Amino acid sequence: MADVVFYSMLAAGYLFIVFTQMLVVILENRQPVKTVAWLMVLFFLPVFGLIIYFFFGRNRKREHFVSRACALQLARRSAVRFYQGGFPEMPEAYESLIRLFRRQSGAFPYADNKIGLFLSGREMLDNLLRDIAAARHHIHIEFYIIEDDLVGGAVCDALLAKVAEGVSVRLIYDDVGCWNVHKSFFEKLKKGGVQVASFLPVRFPKLTSKVDFRNHRKIVVIDGVVGYVGGMNLANRYVYPTKGNQQVAWRDTHMRVVGNAVAGLQRAFLSDWNVAAGQTIVEDVYYPVESEVERIVEEDSERGISKNALVQIVTSIPTAPWPDIMQGLILTVLRAKKYCYLQTPYFMPTERMLFAMQTAALSGVDVRLMLPEYCDKRFLTWASRSFLHDVMRAGVRVYLYRKGFLHAKTMVCDDDVSSCGSTNIDFRSFERNFEVNAFVYDADTALQMKEAFLEDQKECKMLNLETWESRSIFRRIAESTVRLLSPLL
Repeated sequence: MADVVFYSMLAAGYLFIVFTQMLVVILENRQPVKTVAWLMVLFFLPVFGLIIYFFFGRNRKREHFVSRACALQLARRSAVRFYQGGFPEMPEAYESLIRLFRRQSGAFPYADNKIGLFLSGREMLDNLLRDIAAARHHIHIEFYIIEDDLVGGAVCDALLAKVAEGVSVRLIYDDVGCWNVHKSFFEKLKKGGVQVASFLPVRFPKLTSKVDFRNHRKIVVIDGVVGYVGGMNLANRYVYPTKGNQQVAWRDTHMRVVGNAVAGLQRAFLSDWNVAAGQTIVEDVYYPVESEVERIVEEDSERGISKNALVQIVTSIPTAPWPDIMQGLILTVLRAKKYCYLQTPYFMPTERMLFAMQTAALSGVDVRLMLPEYCDKRFLTWASRSFLHDVMRAGVRVYLYRKGFLHAKTMVCDDDVSSCGSTNIDFRSFERNFEVNAFVYDADTALQMKEAFLEDQKECKMLNLETWESRSIFRRIAESTVRLLSPLL
């Protein structure tokens, strides 16, 4: 009898907690699709659903893990020297987009930049190691994933060599992205003089307040003059085909920036350093000097597409009032007149992004979406597939890349604007991660980005709407079921 009473009280207590949390979810007034997803998790997954919600579901946006005031201060400091004579001339077609970024997150437009585009991990790694070797004053490096393998080891050995030469080196890694990396790897760097910081380390008792907010950025700044931004991490799979039954090559895109816009990358890194290491760095020596920019441009003239590109470095953080990068992508898609080509490894768009793509396609714009034929995680493949009918029936052309795993996160529109960065077209990148993208207003860069897309397209199969609608009912059920959880993935 006592056991029955005990278990009855335990069940009643559990149900009270579940229904209380369901009420909290409803009262938070999230997007309806997210509210329904979390209610389903809590109701249909006994105990396990409550654990998932406890770690990932509670709305912590009011808890400012990142000092937004610090970020804006750094933005103003990085821009002031460049705008003493007024703002650079802005392309009329994208003036509203540039103004949007500047008002939301202090992402200033910087003129006179040289852009280099890397379409392979080997090319990016070779150039990065060359730039690290040429560093004179400081190296700032930040990646979501830094593996203890050939690629990660080569970069870290290069960093240790520069410390021995007297160059200041700071490194940020994401604690969740590097969960599989033994701490001895980073301890070696610290002992060698590299200043290392883990971004929002996930440890009890603060595990539940941090595990869902991850730093997905990939940033390198060298001497305040040379910068890297894009989709590649430091791991073997970005350079060498992965082992297994098949040799799978990762196809990704990364960008090298030389010029004034590196101040935007520096601002993003130093803002993250303020969070990860608790240090505020504002000295002018960390920002570009015109004579140094000119020297670098002259020394490596063969490594760039354009020498006079206008660039904005745009960041987004989960505690911000607006999803900066998502809004910028939406505005760009809606303003496209001829075409808009997008690449992303995961396609789980918000309703607003989905509506923008549908609207553009229905208005006659050539909208193309390229995804990998298979994601690195099967349930993400299913979730992505469930959204394809929504865009195809509006006229979006969908291509599945078959040569390897497409990990690039790029956009190019109308031969005059392009974007490359760390942001996927999914809920997590738009609303839960710390991301960074370079928006480039330059015809030469856009044309090369377009050419890269069309070359990738040759390795794709284009989906047919009629054929897609006839796929098996079991496959459609699996995809639609996972889609219900897409806001939480």
